[in-house]
Amino acid sequence: MDDGSINSNIKVQWMSSNEAAQRLGVTTATLYRFIDEGRLPAYRMGRVIRLKESELEDFERTCLIQPGSLSHLIQE
Repeated sequence: MDDGSINSNIKVQWMSSNEAAQRLGVTTATLYRFIDEGRLPAYRMGRVIRLKESELEDFERTCLIQPGSLSHLIQE
């Protein structure tokens, strides 16, 4: 049934917490910390935690390092 909304044809791509953690290169404990801190949205579906792929991509963009922000780490 088409409700006429713009998003009616967009299919949400869900990821498990293990898949999301692997994609980010972190442990599931770190992923859960990001979720608990409100940095990464997640959804509980019964006993399973799922994340939207598009929201994970948004989170990845927020982690982008800005040029010049690591100068304190460079030893000369």
